[in-house]
Amino acid sequence: MWKHKYFKPVLNVKLFNLLFTFLLLTFCNPAIKLILLPQRIGHFFGSLVTGKPIKGGLIFFLLFSLHAAAQQTDTAKVSRTTTVSGRIVDDASGLPLAYISIAFNGSSFGTTSNQQGNFLLKAPGAFTLVTFSYVGYQSVTRAVKPGQATNLQIRMHSRQTELKEVAIKSGRKQRYRNKDNPAVELIQQVIDHKDQNRMESSDYLQYDQYERIGMSLFHLSPKLINGKFFGKYKFMIDTTLQINGQKETSLPVYFSEKLFQNYYRKSPPKSIRVLTAQKEVNIIKFTDTVGLAIYFNRLYGNNIDIYENNIFIIANQFLSPIANHSPQYYKFFITDTIQTEKGKLIELSFMPRNKGDLLFEGRILITMDGRYAVESCELNVNKQININFMRSLKINLDFEPHADGRYYLKKSDVVADFGILKNKGTAVYGRRTVSYDNYKLNQPQTALFYEGKSEQTAENSNKPDTVYWAQHRTDSLTAQQAHLYANINRLEGMPSFKKLTWIAGTLTSGFAAVGPTQLGPIGSFFAYDNQEGARFQVGGRTTPQLSRFIFLEGYTAYGIKDEKAKYNLVTYFSLNKTAPYVYPNDYFKISYRYDVDLPGQSFAVSSQQAALTSFHTGTTNYWLYNRIFTVAYVKDFENHFSYNLAFRNWNQRPAGTLLFQSNNDNSLINSLTTSEVALGLRYAPHEQIIQGPRERHTIYSKYPIFNLQINHGFAGLLNGAYDYNNISANIYKRFYLSQLGYTDVTLLGALITGKVPFPLLNIPSANQSLRYNPDGYNNMNYLEFVTDHYAGINITHAFNGFFLNKIPLIEHLKWREFISFKAIYGGLRNENNPLYSANLYNLPPALGNANGTYPLGSTPYVEAGVGIGNIFKLLRVDVIKRFNYLDHPGVNQYGIKFSINPDF
Repeated sequence: MWKHKYFKPVLNVKLFNLLFTFLLLTFCNPAIKLILLPQRIGHFFGSLVTGKPIKGGLIFFLLFSLHAAAQQTDTAKVSRTTTVSGRIVDDASGLPLAYISIAFNGSSFGTTSNQQGNFLLKAPGAFTLVTFSYVGYQSVTRAVKPGQATNLQIRMHSRQTELKEVAIKSGRKQRYRNKDNPAVELIQQVIDHKDQNRMESSDYLQYDQYERIGMSLFHLSPKLINGKFFGKYKFMIDTTLQINGQKETSLPVYFSEKLFQNYYRKSPPKSIRVLTAQKEVNIIKFTDTVGLAIYFNRLYGNNIDIYENNIFIIANQFLSPIANHSPQYYKFFITDTIQTEKGKLIELSFMPRNKGDLLFEGRILITMDGRYAVESCELNVNKQININFMRSLKINLDFEPHADGRYYLKKSDVVADFGILKNKGTAVYGRRTVSYDNYKLNQPQTALFYEGKSEQTAENSNKPDTVYWAQHRTDSLTAQQAHLYANINRLEGMPSFKKLTWIAGTLTSGFAAVGPTQLGPIGSFFAYDNQEGARFQVGGRTTPQLSRFIFLEGYTAYGIKDEKAKYNLVTYFSLNKTAPYVYPNDYFKISYRYDVDLPGQSFAVSSQQAALTSFHTGTTNYWLYNRIFTVAYVKDFENHFSYNLAFRNWNQRPAGTLLFQSNNDNSLINSLTTSEVALGLRYAPHEQIIQGPRERHTIYSKYPIFNLQINHGFAGLLNGAYDYNNISANIYKRFYLSQLGYTDVTLLGALITGKVPFPLLNIPSANQSLRYNPDGYNNMNYLEFVTDHYAGINITHAFNGFFLNKIPLIEHLKWREFISFKAIYGGLRNENNPLYSANLYNLPPALGNANGTYPLGSTPYVEAGVGIGNIFKLLRVDVIKRFNYLDHPGVNQYGIKFSINPDF
């Protein structure tokens, strides 16, 4: 037997002789058999009985006679034909299964099932067994009538694959190596042929896409299901759902179907997707439907491309098994050879070198026609992977050959279930199935067509008609799925369900709906700080039910210690009849706000008292009472460019230990008023948004985000005291580093022209709260620095557990490492420094409990930190070190910050 160092057998010389003989009988031609077999058999039996080999002689003639008889028997078999036909379906869903490999056992005759699951296999010979196999399913072997026709109905069970290393005992333990490994050599061929095989190699490509997403709750408490409360909702229960091979009682909560037409141009590159039809039901109405659909696609893989180096799924970046450097992170094994009517396929199994990394495990079928294309693959993850709440994940991708020789994606199927606990408690099951067909190669549209938007929606795309979907979906629904639309429509009409939706919406959004208005946010009802003491706040806003053109919003608050009432009144005039907190914006805004703030903290968004935290380090005695009148126009464009044009009249009155004191005669100034026009520009190409109940959240990706803010102050306009320009900009970019995680980088800078006192200078965003601020300087005191020009950089890198996953006794905790670095460099020109220029305000000195304010000098302020996140799946702890300006009063060189951020 041939020997391979990755599979060294436990064999002695006698068994080696027998196996070598078997190989000769099986594979060699008759001439070699007649020459070599007598010698090999003599050696084997002689060594087995006497310890000495027996020479050819009698055994040669005996073998010759047996071989002649075998040939006669084979001739008789060939004269008969065995035929097997039938249909193959998925046991859980009953849906037909395409591309299932079918072969007679012990032969090279095989075929595959078609799109309807039907098959026909006919071959000369009296075969007795036929096997059905496919990546992601348990193989099925059935008996057939030899030399006759047999019809079979096959039901195949899905399988959850967790590859385990095979312990092969030998005289010496063998390490897995890439060098001289045929499996690695094969995957390298796949990698080398990626550009040749991917769909985008065509100059023009067009295809249709059908997408189906469903989510259900399962592991529901029997007491809940059988209780009196749930009795009226039992018609929603699905008892047919199969999860990990077991039937589960589930409650469907979301189901959608969509049809798209996709167009691709290679040069210049352009992709256009047109939504032609959609239908959706959702019992979790307290969340935003648009945001939910976007998040589901992100969660279950918006575009799973095995040929990309990285695959985004479950809100994380996984390294593809055929990535350019995948052999450095995966182990590969050749596990099977399959002969089909399309040609020979090699099954290659793979697994992570370290099971805690963001890697897949599974199988991939590779064509052996010289193209080394992917015919199908199964991707799974094991339970040791550093992803929260995920119990299982399985991805199946099917490809089919086309006229140009490439294998194009035919079907993508992603199944995952999540739960707070690993093996018990209510969990969420989700499935996203996408079918692709009607591929058209090199049939370009007009040049004008490719100038259109990348994401388009056809008119009248909402298709509620059941007949329409029966004609246009590429496969059939299960019986439970077919009734889901009617069941949810019935559910939404029940008064008791409407009450449940109200309660859930209040808890998740922070706003309680009362007719056409909403009271909240509930989280701002109470706060505490040393200026106001205990603070109580009530607020609310109107909804489109009252008016789709005019929206009102506001709050009123009262501080027990300062005995002052605060308020904020806002009126929006929506030009696109959309609420101002929903994308896209197109509105005028008029607001008047009176409230307390910390110097240097942004009040551009309605205050939720994020800065006035009840827990902080050091002293916080610098306060401002602000009166701000604003008129603004805000416009979002579909390419995610937006602008905000505003006029603002701003009156600042110092409080606490903060004083506005003239450097001419040390006289106190009661307040400072400015009038300014502000223009804010933002551009976020290819941005995806999750719409929240209060604000929208960007799904960070590889694309940068640009911001530019230009403010001009007018002296003499509505008591404005100064002329000035304040220009600031920042660029944010996330860099993905595959298994090493990702890096967030922000470049920022600002310039002030004109002579202004310190309240109008740039005040770096300090943070004395115990909560970690990713955008602030976490070991800087409030109002510690002022500057009229600066440049800075913020860097945060998340390793996603790359190192901690490899440390024994810690790896099972699934902690994640972070490092951060922040630096800001700038200065204060003499004209704005009260030590060198008159008619300014003195910088607050370090007296009593006050820490003082200083110009940012020629030395940049630098801080860095290390953090451990995902503690108990939600807590992050950062240790921050400050490197300079340590002689300032109230400065701590080291600080500890906390943040709560549950994430996958």
